[in-house]
Amino acid sequence: MKLSVMGLSMMVCSLIGGNAALAAPAIEAGKPSLAACHKAFNNAKASGTLNGQDYVAFKQAHCTDTSARAVAPSEAKTPAAAPALVGSGDVLFPQRIAPEFSSLSEGKARMKTCLAQYNANKNNGRNGGLKWIQKGGGYYSACNARLKGAAR
Repeated sequence: MKLSVMGLSMMVCSLIGGNAALAAPAIEAGKPSLAACHKAFNNAKASGTLNGQDYVAFKQAHCTDTSARAVAPSEAKTPAAAPALVGSGDVLFPQRIAPEFSSLSEGKARMKTCLAQYNANKNNGRNGGLKWIQKGGGYYSACNARLKGAAR
């Protein structure tokens, strides 16, 4: 006789005298589980009572402890401005797309031009302490922005 996992779980529960093992565990006391929250969202969606809320907004409003949240939902949706990294010395950027890359697409030509200048700058110390790519914007980010602006 083959038993499915669910059938086996039901048999074990009936043997130990309860069905508590089949209930979805709550994440914390007083809060519904993620599965229960998703089910409540689907029910609200079916009944048309979401009032334009997406799942994330519904979950924040109905499935989390509002006293534990550090920021209000309106504050959470505004992205924080990343700090602009400034090189610690002289930084040399190309003024225009290099002629050998002009046959490539605009984005690829900018990238290859910036990379060629970055590698040339390594030898003479003109990268200003910037890495090629780094959190907050590295050499490539600044170079690409300058070349985009020069093309306009």
